[in-house]
Amino acid sequence: MTTPQGPAGPFPVSDLSNAAPTPFEIQPDAGARAALADALGLLALRKLRFSGTIAAEGKRDWRLDGKLGATVVQPCVVTLDPVTTRIDVPVTRRFLAEMPQGAEDDEGEIEMAEDDSIEPLPRVIDVSAVMAEALALHLPLYPRASGADLGEAVFTEPGLAPMRDEDAKPFAGLAGLRDTLTGRSDDAGDGEDQ
Repeated sequence: MTTPQGPAGPFPVSDLSNAAPTPFEIQPDAGARAALADALGLLALRKLRFSGTIAAEGKRDWRLDGKLGATVVQPCVVTLDPVTTRIDVPVTRRFLAEMPQGAEDDEGEIEMAEDDSIEPLPRVIDVSAVMAEALALHLPLYPRASGADLGEAVFTEPGLAPMRDEDAKPFAGLAGLRDTLTGRSDDAGDGEDQ
């Protein structure tokens, strides 16, 4: 699953150096990419690389900084045709020996910190798991093939006029109302002149 460029871990925290960052690099082979693609519901995962460093942050905490690069193929949400997307994103995880306590609101529920890069410090930092999670978080939610259009679906009971998107717009009926009122006032005005 790895290439000779760097270690892939997992990294026991007790083995990490406080003095210098520990580099890592993962380039999964075709079998591992296919398994991950299947787990994430992808048509294919053509390329995948995750590299970076794990460094001490203070006396007891650790920070992972990496770069995720991937080429994914997903089905189009409209046509189901394959849609290829390139993902190149930075990834940061902060592993804290002591997690910050959330503030308690009026109803007694605890609100967690908004920083989604922090996690409790594990005994072993699994960079493969971080890679898979980061890839899942950065996949396009609604991949769409070039030129794919949802169109307009119209449903109604037999014998009734269907309501269209234009009818649901808040000011769609005002123009008709204005024309009706203008027409009535013009007719009333014409009657007075006669």
